[in-house]
Amino acid sequence: MSGRALSFGAVAEAYERFRPGYPVELFDLVLAYAGQPIRTALEIGAGTGKATRLFARHGVLVTASEPDGAMLAELRKHVPAEVRTVQAAFEDLRPGERYGLVYAAAALHWTDPEGRWSRVAALLEPGGVFASFGGPIELADPAVQEAVRAARAPFLESDHVPSPDGTPPGPAMQWPGTELQRSELFADVRQSVVERRVTMTAHDYVGHLSTVSAYLLLPGSDREQVFSRILRVLPATVEVAADIIVHLARRRSGR
Repeated sequence: MSGRALSFGAVAEAYERFRPGYPVELFDLVLAYAGQPIRTALEIGAGTGKATRLFARHGVLVTASEPDGAMLAELRKHVPAEVRTVQAAFEDLRPGERYGLVYAAAALHWTDPEGRWSRVAALLEPGGVFASFGGPIELADPAVQEAVRAARAPFLESDHVPSPDGTPPGPAMQWPGTELQRSELFADVRQSVVERRVTMTAHDYVGHLSTVSAYLLLPGSDREQVFSRILRVLPATVEVAADIIVHLARRRSGR
């Protein structure tokens, strides 16, 4: 697991405060795809439990795995008592119990591509569902977005995580759907979008940026400068487009 993947623990409280939660529409989408009640789920890279809460509050017995101890400690403050927690990277989970759902919320790109899908399949019941969801949080006003890009440019060309398999923006099927379609272990791959709009103060938007790995990896003095520059070009409140791109697939039976 890369240093970028493990950069979040130092800002666990900020991650909890500034990252938006997940709406009930996401749960409804996964449930409709499953076509039957989801009783058990394993979450990959649960962070502070934003997605954990969504599934647990709808009666799913969630096992939340997360490699970073600080993130897991923050998660335990916010999730129902029946949520199980495991401090482990996805690659260190050992197949044993199988689940009706395995999912990752803005975390799958941090996992090791080597053997990723065979590991997921081994954790799923035959016919079980895999879900991955997330997406960039973008300023809705193009002029404000451009002003922020210019303010950031001396320190950081881009703050996005690149597509792990190089799929460019635009094609109908994005990663990880592209990999799932190529895998013999999964079928019925689908991509959907749950629209999400959030209004926040300029300071809260910069607080969100403080949880983004690209900024976390900057030297501390550079990070302070870039946040100061961004704050100067932002209006008092901003609207962000935080659409959730959802990929769903079903484990083939008998494999």
